[in-house]
Amino acid sequence: MSARERLLAAADELFYNEGVHTVGIDRIIEHAGVAKASLYNTFGSKDELIHAYLKGRQHQVAERIQVAVDAADTPREKVLAVFEGQIAVYAESGYQGCAFHRASAESRPGDRIDLTTREYRAWVRSLFTELAEQAGAPDPVMLATQLHMVFDGNGMATRNDRGPDSMPIARAAATILLDAALN
Repeated sequence: MSARERLLAAADELFYNEGVHTVGIDRIIEHAGVAKASLYNTFGSKDELIHAYLKGRQHQVAERIQVAVDAADTPREKVLAVFEGQIAVYAESGYQGCAFHRASAESRPGDRIDLTTREYRAWVRSLFTELAEQAGAPDPVMLATQLHMVFDGNGMATRNDRGPDSMPIARAAATILLDAALN
């Protein structure tokens, strides 16, 4: 495993479990088993390491959601499949909530974390918008915004309630919104 991969694995574990600002560079370096110069030569700064960690998390979420969307047969089912992909993320061992919600709680407006979180949220919203368009929603942006709120709420409920019990409720709410938009 390369120094970059070890640093990202250490950052993923420590940042996710303890927080992006709580964990210092020295802990990451020690946990990764690399020299301090490796971190700075590879990422340049802790902010860039945080950015890379969050982009890795986005990639993981996007993969699981895309698998669920691709498995759905109809445009309507594809919209709802986003929630199936979300539950696949939640089913992972050690799930402690959305990495973006957690990191953004430690961010300042306009900092690297805030911007990366906004990019992730824009991706989620654009996915819902695209799927709503394919399903024939007359106002796909409005429907996407509503579905994104359910998606976010499901993430917060899963974190705060320490389990995926909110998933059927989120899917039912999304179904109601989708049906109302399409009828």
